[in-house]
Amino acid sequence: MRVRRPSALILTPARPGSTLGNAVTARRYAGFLRSAGWRVTLARRYRTQRAELLIALHARRSARSVLAFCRRHPGAPVIVVLTGTDVYRDLTRRGTARQALAALRAARHIVALQPLALRCLPPALRRKAISIIQSAARMPVAGCGRRHRPPRSRRPFRVCVVGHLRTVKDPLRAAYALRHLPRNLPVRIVQAGAALEPRYARAARRAMERDARYTWLGPVSHMRALRLLASSDVTVVSSLLEGGANVVCEAIAQGVPILASKVEGNVGLLGGSYPGYFPVRDTAALAKLLMRAATEPDFLSRLRRHVRRLHPLVTPSRERQAWLKLVRSVCSSLNIDGKRPPRLNSQRKQRAVRMARARVDS
Repeated sequence: MRVRRPSALILTPARPGSTLGNAVTARRYAGFLRSAGWRVTLARRYRTQRAELLIALHARRSARSVLAFCRRHPGAPVIVVLTGTDVYRDLTRRGTARQALAALRAARHIVALQPLALRCLPPALRRKAISIIQSAARMPVAGCGRRHRPPRSRRPFRVCVVGHLRTVKDPLRAAYALRHLPRNLPVRIVQAGAALEPRYARAARRAMERDARYTWLGPVSHMRALRLLASSDVTVVSSLLEGGANVVCEAIAQGVPILASKVEGNVGLLGGSYPGYFPVRDTAALAKLLMRAATEPDFLSRLRRHVRRLHPLVTPSRERQAWLKLVRSVCSSLNIDGKRPPRLNSQRKQRAVRMARARVDS
């Protein structure tokens, strides 16, 4: 007997195959659902695709699709995921709050990427919201682990910045911090990511000309970005706002300390007592943290210990379990359980094939 597989549509404002954070998140969610037997389609917008479940990333940018889906499929479950600018910018601006709130009111459930984001929601919406922290797998690639690195005395202190260059990420803060560090300090900053705003490409090239310790690689694959992260001593996350960044979770998975801007999206993941924060746009404060990390082994060890303690929060099994539990709960009123269809063993498969052939022959 053929088992019907339920269908889900995941909407992401980023092109599904890109390396943008929302696209990476959408592909990971798709993997969770497929592992439980769902048929999953990834798309940027709703175009009357058939689906029994809609998961939409970014409340404002997915609002039209969410409302169109609800009109065409009244009663079908919708989950809206707050990814960053929607919760920390759109909900507070008169021109964008209406769209974002419309999508959130239409949703059966709301997912935030770290618990502090729930405080930004109106009480009526908070009641149907939960937090599911993003996950990342530890790099299995040989040569990237800490034990493969040469001793610090033989190489520069490695700093990486991973993420596309756009205003909300304040992407060149680490490059600017080099101006505050001694010229003879053996530190190297490597930045990976496409310049989504042309002015940052020009600024990054100027930064390379100014200081040979800074390198901008431009766009790289997700795997290459992970290798860069895993081979670094620290990473810098200087965003003006964050929903709960993939790169922070990936750094935790690799055990790489993070020097992070003290915004709620970072604090919600790293905790209020984390010692590696600097104020937003504060170049001198970031430079001071870089100096300490590069020259004070005890401070660097303290950062590493804190990050290692957070590792259980970003395991893929934890995120998968949370998502499948949520999906089962929102689909419980339908004839969908969100579980993988039972697999036939080899003997039952062979018997089923013989019976099908016999019916054809007759």
